Amino acid sequence: MPDKRKYADRAEYLKRAVAKRRRKLREMAIKYKGGECILCGYSKCNWAFDLHHIHGEDKGFGLSADGLTRSWEKTREEADKCILVCANCHREIHAGIVQLPREILDEKRGELRET
Repeated sequence: MPDKRKYADRAEYLKRAVAKRRRKLREMAIKYKGGECILCGYSKCNWAFDLHHIHGEDKGFGLSADGLTRSWEKTREEADKCILVCANCHREIHAGIVQLPREILDEKRGELRET
């Protein structure tokens, strides 16, 4: 007997599965980038972290927008172009209140930050 299930029958399951995958990729990216804000050292809550592209012109895709539906390899490649900062430091960077240290701006792209 052929399977006659439709998307509507499995919609809630699929939505939960996608949300779980996105959470897992986000946690993997945070761990990969060192697990703490490189500016202030914050490390309490994973939901308070953002990945900030060091050089905006190199941005392939936004990790928060559509990056967490891609493979880990593509997500990792994009994360290599970023620094891990807490939400407060990220907003201060964009507001021009905080400047990134010269070492970060000159750092080789793709190099994993030593912890």
